[in-house]
Amino acid sequence: MDGVPRVPEQRRPGYSTNAAEPPAALRFSVLGPVRAWRGEEQLPTGSPQQRALLAALLLREGRTATAGELIDALWGEEPPSQALAAVRTYASRLRKVLDPGVLVSESGGYAVRGLAEGALDLAVAQELAAEAEKARNAGDLCHARKVLGRALALWDGEALAGVPGSYAEAQRVRLEEWRLQLLESRLDMDLEQGCHAEAVSELTALTAAHPLRERLRELLMLALYRSGRQAEALAVYADTRRLLADELGVDPRPGLSELQQRILQADPALAEPSAPAPEPTAVPVRPAQLPATVPDFTGRSAFVSELSEVLASAEGRVMAVSALAGIGGVGKTTLAVHVAHQARTAFPDGQLYVDLQGAGPRAAEPETVLGSFLRALGTADSAIPDSLEERSALYRSVLDGRRVLVLLDNAKDAAQVRPLLPGTEGCAALVTSRVRMVDLAGAHLVDLDVMSPEEALSLFTKIVGEERVGSEREAALDVVAACGFLPLAIRIAASRLAARRTWTVSVLAAKLADERRRLDELQAGDLAVKATFELGYGALEPAQARAFRLLGLADGPDISLAAAAAVLDLPVDETEDLLESLVDTSLLESAAPGRYRYHDLVRLYARACAERDEWPPSVGAPPTPFGQWGRDAALSRLLDFYLATAAGVYAIERPGDRLVDHLAATTYQGMRFPDRKGARDWLYTEANCLLSFARQCADRPEALRRAIDLLWAAVDISESGANSKEYEATARTLMEAARQVGVEQVEARALMTLSHAHLDSGRFDLADQEAEQVISLAHRADDALPVCWAHNARGVIALYQGRNADGEEHLSHAIRHFRALGDRPGEASALCNLSRIRLATGRTESAVSLAQEGMEIYDAMGNSMRGANGRYALGMALTQSGQLAPAADRLLEALEVFRDSRQRLWEGMTLFRLAEVDIAAQRYAQAAANAEMALTVLRGIGGEWRRGNVLTVLGHALTAVGHTGRARVCWEEAVSIYDELGSPEAAAVRALLAPVRAA
Repeated sequence: MDGVPRVPEQRRPGYSTNAAEPPAALRFSVLGPVRAWRGEEQLPTGSPQQRALLAALLLREGRTATAGELIDALWGEEPPSQALAAVRTYASRLRKVLDPGVLVSESGGYAVRGLAEGALDLAVAQELAAEAEKARNAGDLCHARKVLGRALALWDGEALAGVPGSYAEAQRVRLEEWRLQLLESRLDMDLEQGCHAEAVSELTALTAAHPLRERLRELLMLALYRSGRQAEALAVYADTRRLLADELGVDPRPGLSELQQRILQADPALAEPSAPAPEPTAVPVRPAQLPATVPDFTGRSAFVSELSEVLASAEGRVMAVSALAGIGGVGKTTLAVHVAHQARTAFPDGQLYVDLQGAGPRAAEPETVLGSFLRALGTADSAIPDSLEERSALYRSVLDGRRVLVLLDNAKDAAQVRPLLPGTEGCAALVTSRVRMVDLAGAHLVDLDVMSPEEALSLFTKIVGEERVGSEREAALDVVAACGFLPLAIRIAASRLAARRTWTVSVLAAKLADERRRLDELQAGDLAVKATFELGYGALEPAQARAFRLLGLADGPDISLAAAAAVLDLPVDETEDLLESLVDTSLLESAAPGRYRYHDLVRLYARACAERDEWPPSVGAPPTPFGQWGRDAALSRLLDFYLATAAGVYAIERPGDRLVDHLAATTYQGMRFPDRKGARDWLYTEANCLLSFARQCADRPEALRRAIDLLWAAVDISESGANSKEYEATARTLMEAARQVGVEQVEARALMTLSHAHLDSGRFDLADQEAEQVISLAHRADDALPVCWAHNARGVIALYQGRNADGEEHLSHAIRHFRALGDRPGEASALCNLSRIRLATGRTESAVSLAQEGMEIYDAMGNSMRGANGRYALGMALTQSGQLAPAADRLLEALEVFRDSRQRLWEGMTLFRLAEVDIAAQRYAQAAANAEMALTVLRGIGGEWRRGNVLTVLGHALTAVGHTGRARVCWEEAVSIYDELGSPEAAAVRALLAPVRAA
């Protein structure tokens, strides 16, 4: 970071210890207005010339400034006649404000001395910049970016703001140049870390503010290119070349021209940089008693390095112990044997191995194992004592002074292992077990997970052969995925294929695609995945076994503790104890605090156990709402839990909304939340599980109504953007199932959720057709609420499609129906939508009034999230009426709520509307920045029509700041979108393009 201004560290002398409390330290700022504080109290710094004197002294880095230098700094070449007296007066006034001894007179001049560390914001910024540079050089980009962000945050507007004089002006230019250098450095690291889409918005505003700064243009080109916007990146170069020629009569610097050529050539080196992976460090070791290592050992380099490092530390310490835990078939023994073989030279005095048979019904007795070990170490049978304690003591005595590695494979628990540990300096032990050895003191615990997809494919290829796999790579990936990337399952599947030359990889993939047959397919010779799991299941207590069976029934990536308690119908504390005990056996994984998951194959095994072992209750027992017995009752409780909790979240987010009164009744209670944040966090944390389970319910007609109502209550998931596609897929699955059932109310509600999803994703024709069917079906089923929602949706769709008369009719129906139900928030929604119709038809005053009415209803109900929708509508109406300041205020209020509520669709659309306000107010650079942020937020959600609208506004802003090349690219993309959709907006954008293309 060349050219960095330097201010040396300035420390303030301590105060007398006689004071009751040390006075608050002085602080100064020059990266903004020149200010001084004592603690939190801002001190008066006087007139502009007095502040100029203080700034000149602070920037002198503690050195003395002569009177002549200060006069020159304050007044330049034309000082007043009493300049020296004025300087002395300013210094005297500052002395009275500052602490004693800070502003000192010396050699006819003045200096600021004795400041505490961190007292001057510029000095803090310098230290942070140096720290960031150091972190960057060390490869820690995350820390470097964070620290640079802190440095840049110290600027509070223009440096030395309001300070007169040529000296202050020169310093302002210098400090601004340094700030831009820091900003460029941070943006460069943003791109190095893959944050290119997010950087486009900031770079667009910066290039508008600093049009001749080529480094910013270069970063913008790179950010656009990495965001898949190659044409815009090239347009930036064209704009820059034209601007430099017009303004300075020069060509772009070589770096910019080179970047253009690399973009034209689609240089792969321009892709996101990735940090080189650290090379694994292996300790070559070869114990004598170990089983043979497998010749096709694959991957696990991080674990090999970690365990080798622990073993290498055995010299000079009392016994290095590593305990590997994981489910059966994950490759614990294979990894331990491989690592132990690499440890040969570190343990020249011998290597011991035993299979402790901990997963079987009869685990090895420690006494027996010790007898075997002692004999292997040269102890005569007659010298081996009988008791466990004596054998263990003799074992440690024999190992004293030796360097021996002990591999204890397949241990049952820590109690079995403790007597077998060497316990002497220079020795080490490797332990494998399905149980986490948390109670094995001093052990280095390693949780072994399944292979990565790359490692799994590599293992499969080594066994089957490159020739057969190379031509069917996708099928091979399907095979290893069906194996859940479990090494044992992959080895079995690959061995079967290798033994059957007439099979293709696709044949094997098809066999494994059937989940009900998958475990049966994964056996070869004496190897079987099911048998491995059976050993662990057979060792469970009855309550553990029941939990293991039932928790595997629900689809979803994992399950929360509260949801598991619902499945098991147990208190949360008791459920947690059971689940943690299953985690200790490695049959269940702890995905995060309070969340649990199965390996895919273990889940299939758990479901098979449920089908086999969950028997009906005694004859005469009443049926459950979901079905007749255990499995169905567990799933029914889970569905009730999800529906009741989602309804509670909806009620908290939308006070007064009547939807919760129209949902299916539940018998199992849901969770309760003290505030909106907790409710919202639950919904988005559970989104994947909730949607997966709702889809699962499509196969159960008796559960279908509740599953659809669950989707309706969780409608915020669709608008959030994070799970929009999954929400839509779930809605489609449930709608198809509802049509099979043939119940009009159920079908109407399913269509309503699907229509809402299609509206959010911009597929307006589909959404309108579905909403039309909802009205017909719901009327016949006498289900009033879907009728309200459908009319409201059709009104919005008509607005988007320019059918304003139809839209007004539907929204008037919606308002009437919502009022009949007493649904005030629904009424407010329809009023705000009607406001937009009035706006589109030129009735601006009516639009403002309706939006204001809708917003006031939301506010009166305490409905902050939907109140943001009211502010959004009012902001649009105020913009068109020319009231730009209040329009921006309302939209910014809405933006804050949408961001807090994680509503990405509405966050992006609000940024788009703010860009429209900025254009009307002629704040073109800010408009471009807001439009760019809208594109980033709306990436992958909202549909192409909304994207076309944002691109159109971005083109307007870019044209206004002179980026006509990029504007043309944006408008051309917008026209392409509108043409594909058949949208009438295409003609207006073509009219904008004509003069740009002609230029």
